Amino acid sequence: MIHFAIVGCGHIAHKHAKAMKLAQDAHLYAVCDTNRISLDDFIVKTGAIGYSDYSAMLDDPKIDVINICTPSGLHERLAVQAANAGKHIIVEKPVALDLESAARIQEACLRNGVKCAVVHPNRFRPAIVELKKMLEQGKFGTISHVNATVRWNRNQAYYDQALWRGTKAMDGGVLMNQAIHNLDLLLWLMGPVKHIQALTTTRLRDIEAEDVAAALLEFESGVVGMVEAASTIYPKNYEESLSIFGEKGTAVIGGPTASWIKHWAFEDSVQADNEQLIRRIEADPHGIPGHQQIISDMIGAIREDREPVVTVEDGRNALKLVLDIYEAADRNATARSFVQPGAAH
Repeated sequence: MIHFAIVGCGHIAHKHAKAMKLAQDAHLYAVCDTNRISLDDFIVKTGAIGYSDYSAMLDDPKIDVINICTPSGLHERLAVQAANAGKHIIVEKPVALDLESAARIQEACLRNGVKCAVVHPNRFRPAIVELKKMLEQGKFGTISHVNATVRWNRNQAYYDQALWRGTKAMDGGVLMNQAIHNLDLLLWLMGPVKHIQALTTTRLRDIEAEDVAAALLEFESGVVGMVEAASTIYPKNYEESLSIFGEKGTAVIGGPTASWIKHWAFEDSVQADNEQLIRRIEADPHGIPGHQQIISDMIGAIREDREPVVTVEDGRNALKLVLDIYEAADRNATARSFVQPGAAH
């Protein structure tokens, strides 16, 4: 049995606790939060040992893995502490809010010989797994372009739940919080990005970070990528999609979450086989929950002494792409500010 501990008893921690119940050989041993109400509620619901002092929890020799479920701005400090205490780590996305913090997490894990996984669970969705197979088999031929779309709702009440939500120092906006999963998928499927044009803005929510973003990517392979992300969709989550277009194949994964096959056509495929695949995905679009897969993979990584499927480096790459989009948007904003209304250009 591998003993896990959760720090941060907010909304996402409940997904981790549920995943531990479902994963074989995983046991939620302890939880930690400075908010006594949240902590006591979590203790009652899970039966775990409760700590209000993180350092004290790290001193417990029974704990094998720390799951970091706090606001993003705290990830670095908590992860480095856990690594220095010899604990393996599962950290919620984003791995950190800047590249220097991500590097310090990575260095601490290497120095202390501990594993660290970043929670990017969308890679485990059945439709995405099938999409990855088709790419690896070369079924698309030369790919012309890809598209990632997140059209979701995070209303003002969502951001008003806590002062840190929507801030640049502790949280970030729609790219850092929602669309980072889709950016991770693009990197996992298409490889590195070499050029970006972008625009980000805050249209409807009273927050510091962006609630709408659009980016045009050029991958090192020459593939063109388009990203649209918004947390302003009324009245609820509408669409999350991932599309790939190639000379010999087209695939669109969509729905409220990118879990259903909306289009699946390949030059050398049999239509009956395509329809059978679509029906199989529709029967169980989510498969084994992504958080459960992350937990189980960490157990395997510890026992087999290997890297987790989603590494700190993977988390850093997704973070870097978000930051590069922000930088491109800033360049774009600066360029636009030099163009006067009505001026010839």
